[in-house]
Amino acid sequence: MVFVSVAIDLALDWLFTYSVPAECTGKLRVGQLLRVSFSRREVRGFALRVWTETEEEAAAAAAGRSYAIKPILGIADEAPFFSAAVLQLVKWIAAYTCSPIETCLKAAVPAAVLKPNARPRELLFVEPALSPERVALTKRQQELYDNVARVGGGWMQQLCREFKTTPASLRALAEKGCVTVAVRAKRRDPLAGRAVMPTAPLELNALQRAALETISVADRPVLLHGVTGSGKTEIYLQAIARELEQGRGAIVLVPEIALTPQTVRRFAGRFGDRVAVLHSALSDGERYDEWHRIRTGRARVVVGPRSAVFAPVENLGLVVVDEEHDGSYKQDETPRYNARDVAVMRGRFERCKVVLGSATPSLESWLNAKKGKYALASVPERVAGRSLPEVHLLDLAEETAAYGHVPIFSKFLLDAIAERLKRGEQTILFLNRRGYARICECKECGHAIACPDCSTSYTYHQADDCLRCHVCGGWTRVPTRCPACGAREFSFVGIGTQRAEAALLKCMPHARVLRMDADSTSRKHSHDDILSQFRARKADVLLGTQMIAKGLDFPNVTLVGVLNADASLNMPDFRASERTYQLLAQVSGRAGRAEKPGEVFIQTSQPDAPAVAAAARSDYAGFADAELAGREEDFLPPYSKLALAHFKSQSDEQARGWCALYAAALEKWPGLSVGEPMPSPLERAEGWFRHQLLLRAPKMATIAEAWKWIVAERPAPSGLRVALDVDAISFT
Repeated sequence: MVFVSVAIDLALDWLFTYSVPAECTGKLRVGQLLRVSFSRREVRGFALRVWTETEEEAAAAAAGRSYAIKPILGIADEAPFFSAAVLQLVKWIAAYTCSPIETCLKAAVPAAVLKPNARPRELLFVEPALSPERVALTKRQQELYDNVARVGGGWMQQLCREFKTTPASLRALAEKGCVTVAVRAKRRDPLAGRAVMPTAPLELNALQRAALETISVADRPVLLHGVTGSGKTEIYLQAIARELEQGRGAIVLVPEIALTPQTVRRFAGRFGDRVAVLHSALSDGERYDEWHRIRTGRARVVVGPRSAVFAPVENLGLVVVDEEHDGSYKQDETPRYNARDVAVMRGRFERCKVVLGSATPSLESWLNAKKGKYALASVPERVAGRSLPEVHLLDLAEETAAYGHVPIFSKFLLDAIAERLKRGEQTILFLNRRGYARICECKECGHAIACPDCSTSYTYHQADDCLRCHVCGGWTRVPTRCPACGAREFSFVGIGTQRAEAALLKCMPHARVLRMDADSTSRKHSHDDILSQFRARKADVLLGTQMIAKGLDFPNVTLVGVLNADASLNMPDFRASERTYQLLAQVSGRAGRAEKPGEVFIQTSQPDAPAVAAAARSDYAGFADAELAGREEDFLPPYSKLALAHFKSQSDEQARGWCALYAAALEKWPGLSVGEPMPSPLERAEGWFRHQLLLRAPKMATIAEAWKWIVAERPAPSGLRVALDVDAISFT
């Protein structure tokens, strides 16, 4: 008898045993999607292990009783959803992140692919017959046949529009044997209607060639440290071309959906239909078709954000993680994996090359390169000998003294923008806060209007004249009276992208301004549409949040302005300085990427802060070495492993009590450092009270073992949600 362990989508971290009927035995393979009976209903699950006898049966026989095991109902899809290497990767993620195996399997396959009714889109295709019968045709039928033959056939709806005919006329030709009409699957193409220009490989300079050779011969992950504008993407393209020549495939990860269309066009321009795209902004049909193109080998190069790391590429030769330092690679729900680390592990399991690219690498990757765990390929110069932009630090303390308030735009920055308008050049302005004003407060008593479900103030959005919570998404109208004192007047404090846009247009009414933030990019293709307009020089200024801070390449941009460099610097997080350096260096790198030199103005109240000063000097190595020295002294990552335990309940007392209970129990675990139980910086979100506990150890295995023990010893009661965020990068 053959048995199979099945993972069902229940998040119990438990595998269920089923027997395999004789008619399925020869077809069953690990990684397949099966139909099984569970709790008197039919469900689907993945086959994770197949064997011929069970410990359960042996125990039942020894006890003198029968042990009934249900048979599987059938195989839902004969082609495995997971290769052996990807299944090994998913199991590693489950163990490393302390997550249920079922949840990890589900995260590795797009939901659109697993829907029971998911299928290809099928339409009627008309094709001229290879040897059409010689039958009498009317003049109109002959003309229609000649047109169909001339274009080689096509989709029925398309031919009807193009030749101003009807389906009945085409079917009449089919009845006479002149054409065939058959149902075919039509690809739902994410790039349909988007211009893709074919490109040829560019001549690499000596530094780029050396980096490419390092990648080609590396026996370990490669950290490609190249300054902004150094041509890292061309290195990726040529490294992938070498893999394709050997019959291998590639995955390219980008941190933001905003970067995906631009990157996909570059890769599709080089590799054509062999490129597939996977990201959450696609329709279900597009995701279904793209995933199956990859699975069947029709697409060999995959581009997408973090979930694309699981793409079912056979014979994988290379995984590229562009902007590897970016926090967007960290999943913020179970399983809380970091796609950068998953890419490295997939490279190990698939025995393929892995490239981590960045102008501002994470300190974890930088230390791995210094220790020799990663190979280092450096490209310290821009292509064609172009210089890095000149950076100016504008002290907002001096501006405040001159104006009597903190200005949105320094006079120096406004003058620089005006100069670019005269010269027909473009400007990028960066402000990492959307909305109009951060706080709506009463002018009389200072009471700030706050979200009732979250411990945060509402943000005022002028576009729709309402107050919005950026945590839960709730909204309300601006009140007519202060709920605290009854006064009628309110002031709007703080600056968001909407307010900055309005202020800029007031200063420069003739400037053409595009705003790019979460509010302006909510509809499909909106990221691409905004960037395409800016690339076509239909706007003078692009103002946006962090989605414009990296990866974008506009030859006519000669000025970058950072409106508030202190926002990330003042976060209660030991990584605040690292993130600030990365953000400033990345956004500065958008200027002067072509023949025209670039200039950067950074508005800050802390011009002497190490991260700000180092970013102005483009001194990554100096900044990283100083930051690493402090981390080592304080036993912080990358010199230790860190995890954050989250406790959420609609009862503050329950969340606080269980956080303290876990802390007291875990303090006794050998080798584990346990922080003080405390409320999260965002104490309440979406109606849930939140507390947290910081865990540190030399190895993640210590944290994982301790966590599995405490969860088993003290399982969370009803109403309490407990989760562990390994390698946490957010402490809010």
